[in-house]
Amino acid sequence: MYNDTIVAISTALGKSAISIVRLSGPEAIEIANKVFKGPDLSKVSSHTIHYGKIIDGDEIIDEVLVSVFRAPKTFTREDVVEINCHGGMFVTNKILELLLLKGARLAEAGEFTKRAFLNGRIDLTQAEAVMDIIEAQTTNSLKMANYGLTGHVKKMIINFRQKLLNTIARIEVNIDYPEYEDEYQITNDYIVPVIKELLHEINVILKRAEVSKIMKEGISTAIIGKPNVGKSSLLNALLREERAIVTDIAGTTRDFVEGSINLGGLVLNLIDTAGIRKTEDIVEQIGVKKTHEIIEQAQLLILVFDYSSTLTEEDLEILRSTEGKKRIIVINKRDLKQKIDLSLFKEYLLVSSFNDEDIEILEKKIKEVCNIVEANELDYTYIGNARQIAKLKQAYQYLLDAQESIKQERPIDIIGLDLTNAWNTLGEIIGEVGTDQLINELFSQFCLGK
Repeated sequence: MYNDTIVAISTALGKSAISIVRLSGPEAIEIANKVFKGPDLSKVSSHTIHYGKIIDGDEIIDEVLVSVFRAPKTFTREDVVEINCHGGMFVTNKILELLLLKGARLAEAGEFTKRAFLNGRIDLTQAEAVMDIIEAQTTNSLKMANYGLTGHVKKMIINFRQKLLNTIARIEVNIDYPEYEDEYQITNDYIVPVIKELLHEINVILKRAEVSKIMKEGISTAIIGKPNVGKSSLLNALLREERAIVTDIAGTTRDFVEGSINLGGLVLNLIDTAGIRKTEDIVEQIGVKKTHEIIEQAQLLILVFDYSSTLTEEDLEILRSTEGKKRIIVINKRDLKQKIDLSLFKEYLLVSSFNDEDIEILEKKIKEVCNIVEANELDYTYIGNARQIAKLKQAYQYLLDAQESIKQERPIDIIGLDLTNAWNTLGEIIGEVGTDQLINELFSQFCLGK
């Protein structure tokens, strides 16, 4: 437990109905009492809310509701007080200033959640899940975050570590008391199945990691095509708004236009690029150059061709240059007379940017190509947290090293070292093994009031 009491504004600054100023620490109730005119907060029951006024001497600052939560049944496992005041910036900051003058310290970024972790209220995956919930943009990303918050990820990691610990213990006994165990049997009959099982389970999670990351962060999607094939119209149709300028003049889009949509659980970060063609226009040349850069960076490409025009060398170059990339081929302007040779395409969608049903079919295809599952199909093995995934990959490699050591008939203590490294790495995921630098860096990404 900490000796000092921290305070911060826990709601976004700005005009709103209410703001919340939160205190946590051994003197939270005492400090709040010094500025509160109402019931004596030191005598009220835990988990209760009380009406009164915040005062500065004889001056009334605001009419408030104060919630009191006594340790240990609080988020931080310390005494916590939350002051619900009116949502003006001046009044909120005035209350914060008063509490600082009465003895509280301004909380560091993420310090409330950090205290919850260090006081054993939550583990590191649950702490990260708090931020994931705040940043969630879709139902899917929210559900993944909630799995972390409820401890499902922690339980999975603990299970992994226990299997490893049992094996490591057997190896240690084998090394220290060789007369009790047969080394060949330990290596082949006991260790191999454990490693094989863990490799399989972690591999499943890592395979789902790409989908999880897409569901959490969205997917960078570039709309590519030569000028005047309807790229901007398609962007506007997907966004359901007139974001890009649409004309019959080729080369209207000289720079790229961006926008984001929530596509049934998938955030598409759309980029409408300048049309790819040879041009003497200096500005348009820069736009075309940027388009080629975007093609290399985008996670998904939507290639657009004109149903009412014959394919040009520029069209064929777009097809060739994007071969092997994740892409969807869209033949636009199907409401016009056909001139394009469709036999040159293996798979395509025939659409009109002005037909809602066609756009819905395209949206469905995007989700299919990105392997996006519905929220009810998700489980705790869909982990979208980059740090946790990186640690799982590291542990996976240590297990592969152990497996290779067994094949090479290396000494049993070498195998034990690989398994211990994997055990420690998995421990870093839930915060049971780690450094102060890791903890401080992780919680610094939180907002002040969290």
